[in-house]
Amino acid sequence: MAVGAGSGVALMVAAVWVLTVMLPVPGIEDAGERLAYALGANVFALIPFFVMIMMVGNERFFSDAIDPTRHAENRVMEINGRVADNTLQQNFMFAIATLAASTIVPPPYLQVVWACAIWFVIARFAFWVGYRIHPLYRAPGMAGTAYMNLGLILYVLYHLATHL
Repeated sequence: MAVGAGSGVALMVAAVWVLTVMLPVPGIEDAGERLAYALGANVFALIPFFVMIMMVGNERFFSDAIDPTRHAENRVMEINGRVADNTLQQNFMFAIATLAASTIVPPPYLQVVWACAIWFVIARFAFWVGYRIHPLYRAPGMAGTAYMNLGLILYVLYHLATHL
């Protein structure tokens, strides 16, 4: 588990750095434009959650689990539901953290918001695929999003603490 989580964190740091360097600098100074920029990234970050919700809904529709009170879900349905629940939780933290970060990141590095969104999508799908293979294989995707969210939150909190 530790190896999987560690690899997820290492991949996250590398991917966010590479993507930040590769993405164009948006050249946005206005706070409202920065928030709009971050909201676009957050809509992109919703893609895995939407796909998961559709998958769960379709699985239920075509099975006895159409009535959730019957508890007729098979293992795949249960995993997909848990992945969707966790992705909603991660999306919530990501949205708040990236919106806050977008208002304080220095302008030449604002593209880090989109870099994080791209990585978020990759890591959420990796979490899902890993979980479907074996619960231990979900660790890289989970760590890749959870620790990125933590990094964003700590960045914002540090900024708040040093600029009060």
